[in-house]
Amino acid sequence: MAGIVDTSILERAGEFRASFRNARPFPHVVLDDFLAPDLARRLVDEFPAYDEQRFRNEWEELGKAWHENVPALGPSFAALDAGLRSQEFLDLLSRISGIPDLLFDPDYFGGGTHENLHGMELDPHIDFNMHPKSRLHRRLNLLLYLNDEWDDAWGGALELHTNPWLHPSENAITTVSPRLNRCVVFETSDHSWHGFRRIVLPESERGRSRRSFAMYLYTRERPKLQMIPHDITIYTDRPLPEHIQAGHALSGDDVYELECLLARRDRKLEYLYGRAIDYAQKSLEEEESTHAPMSWLERRLRSAVRFLARHRGADV
Repeated sequence: MAGIVDTSILERAGEFRASFRNARPFPHVVLDDFLAPDLARRLVDEFPAYDEQRFRNEWEELGKAWHENVPALGPSFAALDAGLRSQEFLDLLSRISGIPDLLFDPDYFGGGTHENLHGMELDPHIDFNMHPKSRLHRRLNLLLYLNDEWDDAWGGALELHTNPWLHPSENAITTVSPRLNRCVVFETSDHSWHGFRRIVLPESERGRSRRSFAMYLYTRERPKLQMIPHDITIYTDRPLPEHIQAGHALSGDDVYELECLLARRDRKLEYLYGRAIDYAQKSLEEEESTHAPMSWLERRLRSAVRFLARHRGADV
């Protein structure tokens, strides 16, 4: 890990552990000047270019660009990868978080470099907590920002939510600006809601983007009853803008904002609907393979699944 993490971070691990556990709205810590300065600068210089032909989100919108094959991105990313997978680094994160026996994911599933352009945003969500391949339990998120300059007026700040299902007046939010070499480590749980507001860059700054690096840490077990394992990310919808009230005359921008919110909500519902049908169909097929007698309720459920699958256009 030599030459990767700045020495000041190593010296203050005990202090950071107290901050992590006492943080609100959920355990997290913000570590400024996280990497050695020269390495952070080289990572900015080697950051891969955005390729809009490759990157779409779950709702088929042009979304964040990401690259999971970190060692292949350049010598500085290869050096970063070597440091992050070392036992010394895993032990450091265990000291800070209090979570023992952390494991590195060599595939960087869902992680690696992330990049968002003008107009993009990320709705509040909780992440998948079980690795879909290894079935390990995801316990920590590590986000490292690689933006040379960032004005908070441009949006894009990380938001940590108390509970986005609550009324905005009750949903306390901690905001973290995505500045260069700032690292945020937070616990992956069923209440670690996070996201960021839409990026709105001035015309003169449209060549910029919001750039970060992400990695996730795992354990073989997790505390019982802490959460139900799931391998998908769960999103909420943002509330209506505060200025849209009774008597307000909608502007063109207001109408566009409402159309975006409704369209994104509908795509999320369609996605979850499809997941529910796939799960129900698989469950029924597994049950049918046992040749066990079906109850009246099971027969009705089978009929409903087949009807919905036909409506969806799936093969039954």
